[in-house]
Amino acid sequence: MNPMKSTLCFLLTLISIQAYSQYTDVINSNRPGVSRSAFSVGTNVAQFEIGPYITKEKRTPAPTYEVSGFGIDFAARYGLLFEELELNIEGTYQNDTKTFTSNFSAEEKRSNFRTIAFGAKYLVYDPYKNTAEKKPNLYSWRANHSFKWSSLIPAISVYLGANFDTKDNPYTAPGVEGFSPKVMIATQNNFPGGWVFVMNLIKDRIGSEQSDFQYILTLTHAFNPKLVIFGEAQGIQSDFYADNLFRFGGAYLLGRDLQLDTALTFNTKDTPSVFGVNFGVSYRLDFHEDKEQKDKDINNGNSAKEEGKRKSRRNKGKKSDIDIDNNNNTKKRKKRDDIDFDDN
Repeated sequence: MNPMKSTLCFLLTLISIQAYSQYTDVINSNRPGVSRSAFSVGTNVAQFEIGPYITKEKRTPAPTYEVSGFGIDFAARYGLLFEELELNIEGTYQNDTKTFTSNFSAEEKRSNFRTIAFGAKYLVYDPYKNTAEKKPNLYSWRANHSFKWSSLIPAISVYLGANFDTKDNPYTAPGVEGFSPKVMIATQNNFPGGWVFVMNLIKDRIGSEQSDFQYILTLTHAFNPKLVIFGEAQGIQSDFYADNLFRFGGAYLLGRDLQLDTALTFNTKDTPSVFGVNFGVSYRLDFHEDKEQKDKDINNGNSAKEEGKRKSRRNKGKKSDIDIDNNNNTKKRKKRDDIDFDDN
């Protein structure tokens, strides 16, 4: 069977699995790495992730050149209709100068989107759905924090999207322009002790002259609810470009809806060597509402509307404070008039 057809069949099979999602009380950002979490941001949550960076490349084998510049990567994510569904747009814009140093010296100033993609991610399986229902062992700290084989089963999501490349883009292969499909499988394991492992398998720019396969492996560790560090490996393989990139960094939670981060990126080859530093921020507008809890409140008569009706019924027929004061003043005046009348 054609590899592309096999991939699509597998994705469609995964989509047919019943799924659940996991909304978090604090922001769930894909930064500071480049891998994508298996979980969506949650319905009615709009999230923005942005990070400026500086980059430097140097090729020592002929033809030798150096690249120095800066850029910005960005993402906008929105949870729509279902807890499991997320729509997103993400990309990277770069501005740099490429200087050729072999035989003759020449400079080429470049600027364009290295990548820009529109897509949708859907969580097809969540092994952590019933975690909250499992009661902790009140007599054993070790039992609650020890490794569990069930944690090896990851959450799984699929992504379907499309790249858009402009004509004569200096960051893509010659002839690559317009729209091209992009598919991804993202898995996530949450291990005891604050460890999280994310894996992405990506087929990018399918059918173009720069069709590539990528894998991204990310391991994060939370020291406390606010501070997280991470390490990441990214492999890229295509006829146009191949590389193995490594990233290390951390993130700090300033508030339930705001995160700051930083990371270093480098590789181990010289065709070319790559070094980059980035700083980023993630922010969300959280209008999420727990549908299951809302349905329970409505069924139990605990909705805001029902509460308003009950309050109105309680107050109905009761005199206001003003009415009570007026009534008391009237009684006092009547009593005073009676006393005056008796004195006469």
